[in-house]
Amino acid sequence: FFISLIYVLSFQTLYTYPENWRAFKAQIAAQYSGARLKVASSPPAFTFGQTNRTPAFLNNFPLGKVPAYQGDDGFCLFESNAIAHYLSNEALRGATPQAAAQVLQWVSFADSEIIPPASAWVFPTLGIMQFNKQATEQAKEDIKKVLGLLNQHLNTRTFLVGERVSLADITVACSMVWLYKQVLEPSFRQPYPNVTRWFVTCVNQPQFKAVLGEVKLCEKMAQFDAKKFAEMQPKKEAPAKKEKAAKEAAKPQEKKEKKKEEKKPDPEEEMDDCDAVLAAEPKAKDPFAHLPKSSFVMDEFKRKYSNEDTLTVALPHFWDNFDREGYSIWYCVYKYPEELTLTFKSCNLITGMFQRLDKLRKNAFASVILFGTNNDSSISGIWVFRGQDLAFTLSDDWQIDYESYEWRKLDPNSEECKTMVKEYFAWEGEFKHVGKSFNQGKIFK
Repeated sequence: FFISLIYVLSFQTLYTYPENWRAFKAQIAAQYSGARLKVASSPPAFTFGQTNRTPAFLNNFPLGKVPAYQGDDGFCLFESNAIAHYLSNEALRGATPQAAAQVLQWVSFADSEIIPPASAWVFPTLGIMQFNKQATEQAKEDIKKVLGLLNQHLNTRTFLVGERVSLADITVACSMVWLYKQVLEPSFRQPYPNVTRWFVTCVNQPQFKAVLGEVKLCEKMAQFDAKKFAEMQPKKEAPAKKEKAAKEAAKPQEKKEKKKEEKKPDPEEEMDDCDAVLAAEPKAKDPFAHLPKSSFVMDEFKRKYSNEDTLTVALPHFWDNFDREGYSIWYCVYKYPEELTLTFKSCNLITGMFQRLDKLRKNAFASVILFGTNNDSSISGIWVFRGQDLAFTLSDDWQIDYESYEWRKLDPNSEECKTMVKEYFAWEGEFKHVGKSFNQGKIFK
């Protein structure tokens, strides 16, 4: 009791930006457990893009990402699931080993099965990601599978685990907030009444409402707004400066400086309610700046790959335009196949790696495949990088996962390379070097 009392009375700080759904999990958990949580999401306590770049912040949270937690005793945590778990009580975490395992199951399910397709579908409607028809349609199908699974599970249950709200409900509900607010219109959610009933029950609990406020369900599916997307992109000031150079020169220096200050966008105005707000952070030095310009336009190939047939359009375009001096092709194999158990967990390894390499996307493309079945699987893939060396060593942020793989550079002129590129990009073929059947693949682009 004494330890519990100290926990409740001590102040703890959660650093985040406003309306961060990942932070909602920790905030709601604290509402249930009684933890006294101070949320630092606005100046002067915290300015996203500035505070999280300071040496003091990076000393405690090396990735510079939020949400980030710090107790008065100096104990620090990053990663939203870990923070939410720490701020939960026993009832939320699962009172028995079985219940605790089930809670962890649903927390993992949210990360691997809900968040990727939800982001691909919702982010373009918020203007923070370019619309891709193929990706959106695939995301809709993936969300239907998720809703179908949840609907069946909730057919005879009020909550995901046990008879009361748990961290499973908090995590899954928070990962679906933007789906219900933006795109799950009545006709789309109609086949899944159990899921909607559960979601509405959750978000109307006092502890949820204290954090989320009133959650209004979508009436009409939001669509991509090209104008809004254009407005969300970083402003290019150089042309404007050039046009007005003569006028500015005629004005007093003091007024010119004042005008420049007024033109600067307020960082807070560019923040959005999703995790993609990370794109607004100050640009770091380009790790590829030392390389000469290449004739191969990676983005053009990615558009072909995403929107047109792989075998008849994307692959011919790739080989017709591939710059053998400016880019390299690598084959990778996961070193520890004996540790791979359930296939969905194995896919989490791939997804997690991709997420941590987000800032590499502009200069890389990959197709990574899971082969085999539960408890008998392997992971391998084909990567295309800018330059002739492995790109991971160019940035500290990219070095977390790559050492878990064996890497071999391929000769673009060899038949072996051409066959492997074809099979991995198309997700079909004999895959003679693997010895297991195709299970599922993930694309990094």
